[in-house]
Amino acid sequence: MLQPSANTSSDSLPAILAGPILRKLTPQQAVFWLVSSRPLTLRFTLREGHHILLDQPLGDDCCTTVKVGERAFVSLIDLSFSTPLPQAKTLHYDLRLQTDSGEQGLAELMPWLVYDDEPSPSLVCKMQLNSVLHGSCRKPHYPSDDALVRADTVLTEAQGRSAEQRPALLMMSGDQIYADDVAGPMLGAIHQVIERLGLLPEQLEGAEVSNSAGLFASTKCYYHRDELLPADSASAAMVDRVFGGARKPIFTSDSADNHLITLAEVLAMYLLVWSPQLWDGLSLELSKEQVPDSQLDTYIEEQNSIRHFVGGLPQVQRLLAHLPTYMIFDDHDVTDDWNLTRGWEETAYGHPFSKRIIGNTLIGYWLCQGWGNAPERFDDDFMAQMLGFFQQPDDARQAAVIDHLLGFEQWHYSLETQPKMVVLDTRTRRWRSESSAGRPSGLMDWEALSELQQELLNQPAVIIVSPAPIYGVKLIEIVQRIFTWFGQALMVDAENWMAHPGSANVILNIFQHARTPQNFVVLSGDVHYSFAYDIRIRSRKSSPSIWQITCSGLKNEFPHTLLNLFDRVNLALFGSKSPLNLFTRRRRMKLNARKPQGSDDKRLHNGSGIGLLELDRDGRPTLVRVLGADGSDVDFISQVSEKTPHRLH
Repeated sequence: MLQPSANTSSDSLPAILAGPILRKLTPQQAVFWLVSSRPLTLRFTLREGHHILLDQPLGDDCCTTVKVGERAFVSLIDLSFSTPLPQAKTLHYDLRLQTDSGEQGLAELMPWLVYDDEPSPSLVCKMQLNSVLHGSCRKPHYPSDDALVRADTVLTEAQGRSAEQRPALLMMSGDQIYADDVAGPMLGAIHQVIERLGLLPEQLEGAEVSNSAGLFASTKCYYHRDELLPADSASAAMVDRVFGGARKPIFTSDSADNHLITLAEVLAMYLLVWSPQLWDGLSLELSKEQVPDSQLDTYIEEQNSIRHFVGGLPQVQRLLAHLPTYMIFDDHDVTDDWNLTRGWEETAYGHPFSKRIIGNTLIGYWLCQGWGNAPERFDDDFMAQMLGFFQQPDDARQAAVIDHLLGFEQWHYSLETQPKMVVLDTRTRRWRSESSAGRPSGLMDWEALSELQQELLNQPAVIIVSPAPIYGVKLIEIVQRIFTWFGQALMVDAENWMAHPGSANVILNIFQHARTPQNFVVLSGDVHYSFAYDIRIRSRKSSPSIWQITCSGLKNEFPHTLLNLFDRVNLALFGSKSPLNLFTRRRRMKLNARKPQGSDDKRLHNGSGIGLLELDRDGRPTLVRVLGADGSDVDFISQVSEKTPHRLH
């Protein structure tokens, strides 16, 4: 493994390397995530105006710290309040660092973290979800602006206004990182961070390289990792049957030439996409030997995109310090086509190297995303196993942790807000096809869907967060179905809710159950374009009101020419009055696609952005908007003729 430079020490690094990110926030609880270069002695303060609500040192009772490297410590701060926090009030908080020479607050440690004229970062606890930001798919080297920077601009403009006008939370609905699609300059920066922080080395079983040191020294380390990724000759028959003889069937991304492999690489990636501190002094230059001639133009474009991306990170860090931020994985947080088919799973988990790669991204997901969503999900036994590995890291403990995470079934969670928000795990509890190993698995199995229905019973309104849209673009789903019929489900990422008859029928029946909510909002991402549908059940006077609202990506887009073609043909074939709708799985439901404002001939919007959803007190959308990363705004206008409440101001 790369060794720390002689002059690298924790004293030469910033005390805080990433965060603080405000995660879960309720009147009884506040959860923060941060990464430091050394163990910190911190004091938490919370004020409403000049009134001190809380002032306490952070001890082991409320702060759990995991050492992930010689100079890297991940901490989750989980605070409980005996007196509930006031709602819809601006509260200022601080994490004050105790040193031998005195005390420093966040405004002194990281001045960019604080909005103008504010003494420290602030939070607003809002259990009534009148305004929500949401988005997915943030690829650092995609050549567009970063929508999280735009969200920070919106929050900047809201300072000084009523706390009621501030978004209640930020929902990041998948692909917070792209572990399977990494730019060469970013991978070089990751390796510099590993060296600087002394992140953990590891052994690699079943690989051409035996350990992380061998990987980093390999001539295939940059732009050639697809040649290292396993094909698993031991199950060649399965490979040929499921993947059509593809050379590298397990990691199916066409951009896997810099796929993250080690746990250290995954952790460094998270630090670099959320905070600016570690970028100081990093080089985006690779040697001529590391960049093939065929990749030189791509490498230069990636450098330019990443420099632009890094320039916005102070604003991203500020946004995440001010808004409660919830997350859930999709495939790219781990790898493209993760668990898409039963055959993929059998091949991937049957090979020790591919299993380790997938497991490492799951460890990273838990440490950097899942832990903060719902700390109560992870009981004493779970924490003992995770902490035991990081306290005494070795190959056997790492393998045991990966086995535990691969069997874990509590990644989903819900928020007791109004309306209730239910966040789905559509990746690890799949409804696997029994008829064919190559057919797409259902996004949730029968047991998981039954649990979902129990969560929804007797709720007046609910927001469901499903990374993939439940109601997608019918033409695209048909194209995926055709490819699946020819045994090429992996080629077109055929993982939509309608691809598996079992999960499709159950999820559609849930929406039609008499005791499920009258108002459903489904928030989704995944697809790299944005759209909104108003949905009703045909021939039912008491039909629930359903809205499918999709915003994707934060920093990614669909190929423009192809999406324009899909949009036009889909509108022609599957308009709301088309008889072809009667031949789809959703024939009992009527979908009315909303128009992007200013466009009569389109229903899909293509452009990096973040969604802004405003709701009335009954959980009905009053504003569906995409805040463009480039500063533009697009509203989706309903075509349903009904009386709807005026939008909130």
